[in-house]
Amino acid sequence: MSDTIATLPVVVENDGRSLTDLITDRRVELRAALVEHGGLLFRGFDVGGVDGFDQVVRALSGEPLTYTERSSPRHAIKGRVYTSTDYPPDEEIFLHNENSYQARWPLTLFFYCITAPETQGATPLADVRRVYQEIDPQVREEFVRRRWMLVRNFHEDFGTPWQHVFGTDDRAEVEAYAAANRIRLEWRGKGGLRTRAVRDVVHHRPGSDIPRWFNHATFFHLSTLPKDYQEGLLDMFGAEDLPSNTYYGDGGEIPADVMDHLRAAYRAASVRFDYQRDDVLVVDNMTAAHGREPFTGPRKIAVAMAEPHTPESTGAI
Repeated sequence: MSDTIATLPVVVENDGRSLTDLITDRRVELRAALVEHGGLLFRGFDVGGVDGFDQVVRALSGEPLTYTERSSPRHAIKGRVYTSTDYPPDEEIFLHNENSYQARWPLTLFFYCITAPETQGATPLADVRRVYQEIDPQVREEFVRRRWMLVRNFHEDFGTPWQHVFGTDDRAEVEAYAAANRIRLEWRGKGGLRTRAVRDVVHHRPGSDIPRWFNHATFFHLSTLPKDYQEGLLDMFGAEDLPSNTYYGDGGEIPADVMDHLRAAYRAASVRFDYQRDDVLVVDNMTAAHGREPFTGPRKIAVAMAEPHTPESTGAI
């Protein structure tokens, strides 16, 4: 299959085999379709709960990964299967590519619908090859030249503590991780920490020469939050100490009209579907961004990640 922009996700329905047997029998074909289209939706299978989901991950992509350098609240369900982001149901989670702010990221994401929501609650997808095309060339070129920067401020009494994000309370371990992953650290006061990471905005998936808009510059920017959240955070912290915000890689502010344009590019490329119980959605992380709609009802989605990838260029401090 050629690496061209195509409709996603591809729906694969139950043909009488178990899901793991189907994957084993058609693994080469399914993995090629995942890379080409960006997503597979397995529907109508008896997955077998979280243990069965873990086996699906292993059958298609091998050992699932541990969630590191966390940016959102979630907890482990079992082993390396996690809850989806534990945000209030009335909030949207904007489209993004998992861990694109890090020096390495998973190539493959898995979402398992344990309980479907009553309304909405989809995991919208956007082909980041198309997002790249939707963005004005001058905007792209400036980002490619200047790159983008994520600044995170960890406050002792607000938000996710750095100890949770880095999985340790040992500052030396955090410093070693930061040095290995090109993150600049600044310890602040008794329990505070500021991190800065500069990354590329455009990447190429292994084996492809098609550029992809692969970054968190839009997701983490203050203006992507609801207006009342923006105002509340600015009142609490001021612009410099916000829990997270993004800039051009040289520290320059990204203009409001540019941010509006980027969000519009993602939305123009986005598609959605309604979850059904036992759906398994597989996403090629370097081909499709994902998000979350607001929802009503007891939505429960398990997630897993696999196939770590370190690009040739991982950014500079």
